Amino acid sequence: MAFFAAPDPDNAGAGSLKCSQGNGMALFPFIFDSRVKNMLEKYLEAVRKKSPLIHNITNYVTANDVANMLLACGGSAVMADSPEDAEEITSLCAGLCANMGTLNRDKLSAMLLAGKKSNALSHPVVLDPVGVGSSRFRTESAKELLSNIKFAAIRGNVSEIKTLSGVGGATQGVDASLEDMHEGLRAAVGEARTLSDKTGAVVIVSGVTDIVYFKGRTGIVKNGCSLMSRITGSGCMLSALTAAFIAASPNEPFEAALCAVILMGAAGEIAFEKTKITGGGNSSFRNHLIDAVFNMDGETLERRADYEIH
Repeated sequence: MAFFAAPDPDNAGAGSLKCSQGNGMALFPFIFDSRVKNMLEKYLEAVRKKSPLIHNITNYVTANDVANMLLACGGSAVMADSPEDAEEITSLCAGLCANMGTLNRDKLSAMLLAGKKSNALSHPVVLDPVGVGSSRFRTESAKELLSNIKFAAIRGNVSEIKTLSGVGGATQGVDASLEDMHEGLRAAVGEARTLSDKTGAVVIVSGVTDIVYFKGRTGIVKNGCSLMSRITGSGCMLSALTAAFIAASPNEPFEAALCAVILMGAAGEIAFEKTKITGGGNSSFRNHLIDAVFNMDGETLERRADYEIH
């Protein structure tokens, strides 16, 4: 069964509260271009102009939030996880997000069929390897997906990226283990590089500091807030956003993915500020997060962004 979510034609954004920026210190000793003028506005506007339809074979726990997040950013969503129509549905779309959160054999078959069809159509495919390494089925399924589908981007936490890169790493369900959380940023970049070199994909490592790696370029993103880990689905939403941004700018996947990560982090900061004002909890935060993406404009995103490109 497929569920389509159509975009609202009036999803332009307004500005939001200003957040404090980072200290600007370089995390690595080599030369980098810390900020690229108007880059973020460019890729945000590309999504809103093209309104890409994204096929999501996704986690049923977070499917509604994923669909609403895609609508908020300017794209639209179709949720279809049956092998019987996976190829036909994905043919109608501009990109595919394969999320392993509530994986079963039918979903795996649908991902393989849709992924191969997307590759044939040159549509970007994003993998969210939720919980990979926590069971043999998930790990073997991820290997099968990587062997049969060319992914434009792979997004996961440190544990998941380590497992896919072949280094291994302990997992605790869908969250990074304490060991992984205390590993150095440099090690995480190395694992992202290993996986990216193996797969040819942009690799995104989500955490307190987010990493985006592709072809020798590393984006370090310091936007975000602690409440993002207190809701289910922030990672799922980011993976879908990444698919939309790359679908809208397929020739610049690193920049498009980096913009998606920054957008999600900046929206989290705005949502945190709104939640503090209203006295709400994690449910209110989730709604404010989607609203923040819906209302984001290029100028606000550029102003709030806290990132470096190495």
